[in-house]
Amino acid sequence: MVTGKKTTKQAEAAKELRVNEEKWSPELMAAGWTALPSVLIERQAALGLDPLDINIILHLSSYWWTHDNKPHPSKKTIADAVGMTARTVQRRIAKMEADGLIRREERRIAGRGSLTNLYHFDGLITAAKPYAEEKLIERARRANEDKARVRRKGRPKLKVMDGGTE
Repeated sequence: MVTGKKTTKQAEAAKELRVNEEKWSPELMAAGWTALPSVLIERQAALGLDPLDINIILHLSSYWWTHDNKPHPSKKTIADAVGMTARTVQRRIAKMEADGLIRREERRIAGRGSLTNLYHFDGLITAAKPYAEEKLIERARRANEDKARVRRKGRPKLKVMDGGTE
C-alpha cells in the first residue's frame, strides 16, 4: 500500500461511513457502530431466535471488531445493557449454544482463574447463509426483471415503410 493514498477498499469504507453519518449523525457514528447482516434481523424467527437473543447477539457483535479477536464481554455487562439479569443472559446464551448458533470458549489463566468467555458465531453464520443466498437469488431475479421491463418499455415500435408510405 502506498502511504498517503487510499486504497479502493478504504475509499469505499469512508464513503459508507459518510452515508451512515448522514443517516445517524457524525456524533453517533463517532461514538461507535456495529455491523450486523440484515438477514439475521429479517430471518430471526426462522433461525429460532427471539428478540432477546437478537439483542444479545447485537451486543456481542458490538465487541467483535476483527475476525480473529472474538468478542468476550461478561454476562453482567450484557445483562446491564439489555436490562436483564446475568442469569437470564446466561440461560439464553446456553440455549443458543445448545441450538448450535453460538459457541462459548472458556478462558482461564493459571493463578488468575476464569476470564470472560470468548464467543464464536460460526454456527449462526452457517445457519444464516442459506437465507442470505435465497435473498441474493431473489435480488438478482428482480434486477433481471427490471432490466427486461426497461428493455421492453425503451424499445421504439418500428413500422415497415414501403416507398415512403405506410
